[in-house]
Amino acid sequence: MIQPSPSSVPAPTPRLSAVPDDRGRFGQFGGTYVPETLVAALRQLEDLYIQVRQDNQFWDRLADLNRSFVGRPTPLYQARGLSRRARAMSKDKDLGAAIWLKREDLAHTGAHKINNTLGQGLLAKKMGKKRIIAETGAGQHGVASATAAAQLGLKCDVYMGSEDVRRQNLNVIRMQMLGARVIPVDSGSRTLKDATNEAMRDWMGSVEHTHYIIGSVVGPHPFPMIVRDFQSVIGRETKAQALRHFGRMPDAIVACVGGGSNAAGIFYPFVDEAMVAMIGVEAGGRDPQPGQHAAPLSHGKPGILHGSLSYVLQNEHGQTADVHSCSAGLDYPGVGPEHSYWKDSGRVRYTAVTDEEALDAFLWCARDEGIIPALETAHAVAMGVRIASEMPKETNLVINLSGRGDKDVSEAARLLGDRVESGS
Repeated sequence: MIQPSPSSVPAPTPRLSAVPDDRGRFGQFGGTYVPETLVAALRQLEDLYIQVRQDNQFWDRLADLNRSFVGRPTPLYQARGLSRRARAMSKDKDLGAAIWLKREDLAHTGAHKINNTLGQGLLAKKMGKKRIIAETGAGQHGVASATAAAQLGLKCDVYMGSEDVRRQNLNVIRMQMLGARVIPVDSGSRTLKDATNEAMRDWMGSVEHTHYIIGSVVGPHPFPMIVRDFQSVIGRETKAQALRHFGRMPDAIVACVGGGSNAAGIFYPFVDEAMVAMIGVEAGGRDPQPGQHAAPLSHGKPGILHGSLSYVLQNEHGQTADVHSCSAGLDYPGVGPEHSYWKDSGRVRYTAVTDEEALDAFLWCARDEGIIPALETAHAVAMGVRIASEMPKETNLVINLSGRGDKDVSEAARLLGDRVESGS
């Protein structure tokens, strides 16, 4: 059972937030495993970002865009319907935490992804690069990249697996309307991993005039650090809002984990708050058998994927394994290196939710709260309600509602079948 936290907790020593090191390592994880053609570009990006960290004008410009364009801060909303569900699930009158939703679904474009794409778009302009490329699975990072490009006057190409083009056609149309070119990828499983492979190949041949906006806390250093920092606005806001709403830190925070950017964004500002429990929720898919899920922290082992060392799902020959999830945004065989570091340190607990459980939670959130969540987010909702049902009534649990579900309604309706019309 997760116990309540005091309002003020001393930071542990050493501070887990004091990473990565100067080699781009989070403990043993991270690093830069890339072809020589990309080394200079990564050094340029790292040098620029080190300077930008001290550039008040840059952060003022980003803060202004976050306020006036993105609509930040996003609310911290008390989910009374989901809280009632948790209490009913516990069958114990003394259990059932209050559930709060950090409403990233209300950010412009409908998800947390815009926090990162605007920041990296401004970095691209500082480097004098006129073109950005991106990979996307669920389409939200692609939409956010296209949106940032339109706002900042950049050309944008987005790589997307052809299976995800089918599952997320609404977001394909949105990207095209925003002026981006969507490039379908037919190789491999035709999902996020394959889109990332193609984007990396493009960047190797176009690095002089192109910046690659990686959409999650994955890839070679300095990307995991940069994306985490831009996304940490979520956790900083949550801290301030928790103090305002209930006078102390949350007792637990739950977020879904694919590559891991929304989770890193809300977790990172709380890493040194030792009494705040943090739970990352992976895609359990159909079952724990190889190829039937996308849960590298639960079932993988350390390996190199897309430029860094992290937990990766691998077959018996050490090759990247096939994955499955009902959610296109979680359908990825790796995870960010900082999540691997948090897992091995014990700071964050990682677990998994099946497709069926996520689909149940998709309907819970819609019918209990009037909020249709992304299928990715539904994984966090499923686990968050379950955990809240085991916590004391006087405690508070925050779920990062990382995105809205407009993009998923057709796929969810297909998977749910008669349950949509029956109201069950």
